[in-house]
Amino acid sequence: MSKTTIPSGYRMPLSNNELQRAIELIHADFQHNLTVRLNLHRVSAPLFVDGKTGLNDDLNGVERAVSFDIPDVGTDGQVVHSLAKWKRLALKRYQFHPGEGLYTDMNAIRRDEELDNLHSAYVDQWDWEKIITQEDRTRDYLKQTVNAIVRALVDTQSFLRSVFPQLSALPELPGQVTFVTAQDLEDLYPQLSPKERENTIVREHGAVFLMGIGGKLKSGQPHDGRAPDYDDWNLNGDILFWDSVNGQAIELSSMGIRVSPESLDRQLTLAGCDSRRSLPFHRMLLNGELPLTMGGGIGQSRVSMLLLGKAHIGEVQSSLWDPDTVRACEQAGVVLL
Repeated sequence: MSKTTIPSGYRMPLSNNELQRAIELIHADFQHNLTVRLNLHRVSAPLFVDGKTGLNDDLNGVERAVSFDIPDVGTDGQVVHSLAKWKRLALKRYQFHPGEGLYTDMNAIRRDEELDNLHSAYVDQWDWEKIITQEDRTRDYLKQTVNAIVRALVDTQSFLRSVFPQLSALPELPGQVTFVTAQDLEDLYPQLSPKERENTIVREHGAVFLMGIGGKLKSGQPHDGRAPDYDDWNLNGDILFWDSVNGQAIELSSMGIRVSPESLDRQLTLAGCDSRRSLPFHRMLLNGELPLTMGGGIGQSRVSMLLLGKAHIGEVQSSLWDPDTVRACEQAGVVLL
């Protein structure tokens, strides 16, 4: 059953041709702004990895990867969910130094995604990762990086509006980010669900970085699931903006300072995932053979949605949709790519 809802009176601010040019502009300008602000260099990245290495990501810990056999290789390939662990290994292999990082276009298939206005089975994002020092493993450093990313988004919006003035009718992105922990949010709104808490705080502030996702809160439940082997649950978070078209919070990025050997050891046990200790990637990390890093993914289609005032993610990316979604969009005059 479709979970798509097109807002009443929704109108597309750009023609289909202008839309394609605007998406191209967003991609080019934002990735330039991002690389300059975070000191990143572009690299090539895999579409699939060997499932036995532990390099693929479990995201919330339950999603199934798309697998297929490769007879000449003698193993099964897994289409990536994200590149969080691969990027960390790549930083070591490519001999990056502290303060330097990489970024790439990440394309993934998430077969278990629940599809709606913001969610697609196809994921496209800028995936980035950089080497940090032990002294950088702080919330202050995390906040500095979040502010740099948001500034890059604001700059891209300004440039986009100079090319397409009709987009100036959309709300400006806030330049100021409100930082709040998942526990603070639960304390403020204990009667609300996690998603309702996000909508409430982001509606008020416009731009929020929600910190500390993955570990259990005082209620005994995490705010949201996070696999135990890439983010440090005490040093991560989501960048959320208010989507005025759909009237809800939209997550543009999940990011964080990555697990150290000590925090990986702790989180594997807390998550009941001690069996992963024997996987090649996890052995290297536990043995201190990988650099300390931070990183994240920034949704390309979601950035385009927000900056272009789109109601459905299918307006800015090509994917597959159920008949009810296609019908709802057709009735509202929404063109799915």
